[in-house]
Amino acid sequence: AGAKPKTPETTRSDSAPLTLPATSASLSATSSLAAAIGAYHERMLQQGLSKYTVQAFGGDLNLFRKHVGSNIALDEITTETLNHFLTWLRYDRGVPCKPKSYQRRLTTLKVFFAWLKQIQIITDDPAAPIAHQPVTSPLPDVLYADQVVKLVDAARAAQSAKKPDGRPYLLVSLLLATGIKKSEAMAIRLTDLDLSDSMQPILYIRYDDAKKRHKERKLKLPTDFADSLARYREQYAPKEFIFECTARNLEYVLADLAKATGLGDTVSFESLRWTCALQDLERGMPDDHIRQKLGLSTITWEDAGARLKRLAAKPL
Repeated sequence: AGAKPKTPETTRSDSAPLTLPATSASLSATSSLAAAIGAYHERMLQQGLSKYTVQAFGGDLNLFRKHVGSNIALDEITTETLNHFLTWLRYDRGVPCKPKSYQRRLTTLKVFFAWLKQIQIITDDPAAPIAHQPVTSPLPDVLYADQVVKLVDAARAAQSAKKPDGRPYLLVSLLLATGIKKSEAMAIRLTDLDLSDSMQPILYIRYDDAKKRHKERKLKLPTDFADSLARYREQYAPKEFIFECTARNLEYVLADLAKATGLGDTVSFESLRWTCALQDLERGMPDDHIRQKLGLSTITWEDAGARLKRLAAKPL
């Protein structure tokens, strides 16, 4: 997806090495594009972004730098400059530019210049007026309001069934409230739960991998979580992690609920994650709040946010 070109492709002769400042403190509107890219590279490293994200952003920005010149001042870069570059990418470069690669490169420019404006290096964002044309991704599966009620009711009923099971309700209520991924659910330790306020229990999502710690976050749990957890612990007696079974076992729990309620393939970790995000959007939660809640980077949110808004849009 948008691999870094093996040989420099430019409209100007430009092979000057990048000078990387340690921070953005030395930047100004007259600073070179190369200096700004260097500062942004350092910022990405400080944020703990994955090496793949850093490489993708860096490759895209360097392609832009090679096209317009390393020494061009930031305040000389206009919307027209960016449009010329984007046109060259699509039609004049001589190398096919797949829609997803084009989308990512435009996103990179938007994030980069938005950052420069945010830290008050430039007064106008030249990328802001450029319409984003994302690749149309298929709409994700979500549960409708009545399906959510049906699923939650079935999970709750399992608590008082002939053979009581507290796991289905604990799992479903957790996923619908937090929107966490399967891997994150499997990694929850009992010590990640703060139940000191019975009216607002808290979950801390933590990562052992230092490179993923930018995804760590603090999430609200359902108000009845302490009660459902107590039932679950009495039955399963977990020692360190909440779920000490395999991920496949939890998938079976969701599959059994889907079968019991007639909801079929719409019940999964992924569909409950999207359902949580959609409910938050419909309740008025700000976009960036949802992005942070889901643990998504700004570049990933470009596509995810667009898909979410298509789901939430009024019917035509």
